[in-house]
Amino acid sequence: MEMVSGNIPAKERILTAANRLFYGEGIRAVSVDAIAAKAGLTKKTLYYHFKSKDDLIEAYLVARDQPNLALYKQWFDEAEGSLADKVEAIFTNLGNSARHPKWKGCGFLRTAAELANMPGHPAMKVGAAHKKKFEAWLKDTFAGEGIAAPDDLARHIVLLMDGAFSTVLIHKDPAYIDAAGRAAHGMVAASKAN
Repeated sequence: MEMVSGNIPAKERILTAANRLFYGEGIRAVSVDAIAAKAGLTKKTLYYHFKSKDDLIEAYLVARDQPNLALYKQWFDEAEGSLADKVEAIFTNLGNSARHPKWKGCGFLRTAAELANMPGHPAMKVGAAHKKKFEAWLKDTFAGEGIAAPDDLARHIVLLMDGAFSTVLIHKDPAYIDAAGRAAHGMVAASKAN
């Protein structure tokens, strides 16, 4: 494994640079040259670790998958109150994140939008799997709480979240995520009451 300054492996430096640039500027706007420069490496070194930009885009999303899911679970677990309160807390924390000037929305949805004409792209599969993992976690959580139709409720919450992500990108107003959180709270509370 090639090491570079600070004993950080080259592959890790490339992924860190790709994450910052792809998330900040978009996958089509960022060149392999820019990623190599940001990582402080040559393009040859980048291609040693990733055979193409498409492979790097896929790896960028794979690297975001578990940290994002873990963060949602952490927000849920740290929230006090009812199941509905805990679900709303995910949205509340997302809304707080969206108020940061460097927030650019959901990297998975933004990548999917840029690759919409390439449905077989490996990154599209990673993004779909990420969304399904979140939905499955919600479903399992709701089933564990005795909700009668946990799969439907989980899907509705995912739709609210992805809709809120998209709407905030259009309007630049995190209040849409807050509103989606209140709607999610109401849906979970109503499902729990039945």
